[in-house]
Amino acid sequence: QKTAYEIYQCDWSSDVCSSDLDKIASKKLANEAKVNTIPGWNDAIESPEQAVKIAQDIGYPVMIKASAGGGGKGLRVAFNDKEAFEGFSSCRNEAKNSFGDDRVFIEKFVESPRHIEIQVLGDGHGNVVYLHERECSIQRRHQKVIEEAPSPFISEATRKAMGEQAVALAKAVKYQSAGTVEFVVGKDQDFYFLEMNTRLQVEHPVTECITGLDLVEQMIRSAYGEKMAFGQSDLKINGWAIESRIYAEDPYRGFLPSIGRLVRYEQPEEGEHEGAGAPYVVRNDTGVREGDEISMFYDPMIAKLCTWSETREGAIDGMARALEDLALEGLGHNTPFLSAVMDQERFRSGKLATSYIPDEFPDGFHGLEPTAAQADLMTAAAVCMHRSAVARARKAGGAGPLPRDEWVVMVGKAARRVLVTEAETGLSIELPDEGRTVALQTTAWRPGQGQFRGVVDGRAFTATVKPAADGFVIRHRAAEARVRVLTPKVADLYARLPERQAADTSKLIVSPMPGLVVSLDVAPGQEVKEGETVAVIEAMKMQNIIKAERDGVVKSVGPKAGDSVAADEVLVEFA
Repeated sequence: QKTAYEIYQCDWSSDVCSSDLDKIASKKLANEAKVNTIPGWNDAIESPEQAVKIAQDIGYPVMIKASAGGGGKGLRVAFNDKEAFEGFSSCRNEAKNSFGDDRVFIEKFVESPRHIEIQVLGDGHGNVVYLHERECSIQRRHQKVIEEAPSPFISEATRKAMGEQAVALAKAVKYQSAGTVEFVVGKDQDFYFLEMNTRLQVEHPVTECITGLDLVEQMIRSAYGEKMAFGQSDLKINGWAIESRIYAEDPYRGFLPSIGRLVRYEQPEEGEHEGAGAPYVVRNDTGVREGDEISMFYDPMIAKLCTWSETREGAIDGMARALEDLALEGLGHNTPFLSAVMDQERFRSGKLATSYIPDEFPDGFHGLEPTAAQADLMTAAAVCMHRSAVARARKAGGAGPLPRDEWVVMVGKAARRVLVTEAETGLSIELPDEGRTVALQTTAWRPGQGQFRGVVDGRAFTATVKPAADGFVIRHRAAEARVRVLTPKVADLYARLPERQAADTSKLIVSPMPGLVVSLDVAPGQEVKEGETVAVIEAMKMQNIIKAERDGVVKSVGPKAGDSVAADEVLVEFA
């Protein structure tokens, strides 16, 4: 019998487990085990000049990687000598700060690949199996955002070949416990070894959902010395599972880290649900609670939201609905972006690649315009909330407006006339100029609640709502709009208001995120050229290089190295 502490030691402190932090050694082992590997330089590189020479010999583009890296940290893609020089230095600094190991190597970068990994499980008796694959191609800054199992791309033959190579590698190092062998896969299904993670992966729940195995339980059994109770032929794929990583990152600002207090955190209900097309199951693994502080010093992950259904379409529909039921306030988060992906035809078709985000959002993510159906539900929710506010004001004896049935609802800049009547199950909202009526059935929404749940024309929805000075801000999935419920006269006045002009910030370089100033490389009076590095900001273990967007002469510099800065704080002002 072993204590829990001894199990922990057995599981994580063995010589084999330590190889998880050494990508260089793992690639050499993979070659010896006859596992497909990407061409590259598999020894530690000593200087940026050497990195440039090696990159030239391999041929651009190349991937510069920290040997101890993980989670997208200590990793850069370089397409030319300048990027190789700067990328080497950034990788080395991130690796030293995050992992205490600054060794860096270089390998060929396969363009528009898929990132597919094989889950393996071994015991202390020489048995190793693979638990099929996970598709992890949707990434930003080389860190996974959405994962699913199985992959919608690879064939059964490729799955078997990848699985067998993963098992061969695990057996070569006498691996025990759960681990992951990661591959990059080309469009012709050729695959190459990336690394082996000798630990439990963030995305392990999707494997558990399709196999029915508890991987943590299997790790503990392995650590106790038990023999595996099943073989490869016993492992079948049941249904489809998707995981969305909920990050404290602002997709509207290039996915930069966001810090602050979780003033609201409402999680979707776990368990079985009846979907519009098929039943689905929700699982939410989280490590924070409402009121917790998300700081700049740790990883930005808030939760791992998973859905399972019998089909991929059912799992996607379930995820889209679960994301609606997730409410976060107090900091930037990526829920709107995840919702946008779930609704994209390309994602639903399974045509994925690690370049998916820059391909689909080349100018960055700016949210989506409300569809006609979303405009209807935003209109219905705003009318309902407005009527509730009026009723409360009059009941309290305040000077609220008189009850009325005719309003103009502005969803963003679009105005529509509505006639409202009460029905047995909610509200009937006539749109006379459009010749139709919208029916709203709603639960007992109360002022102060951050989510509005209802049914519009038979379709259930959840919208995130918050009051604004002259109405409400309503978000449904990736679409957000300021919604106002106005009298016809006030609506006419709104239509006459001039557009507000944005402030001129062309002479300022501001911090795109809260973080710590690693270096500020310019001084007052210095001439700066477009593309020149002016500062390095670190947040959540990631270093971000801030460059000048135009030529100019520095007028003043704000913070200094070692200072903490807020998002939009001025770093440099030009004359």
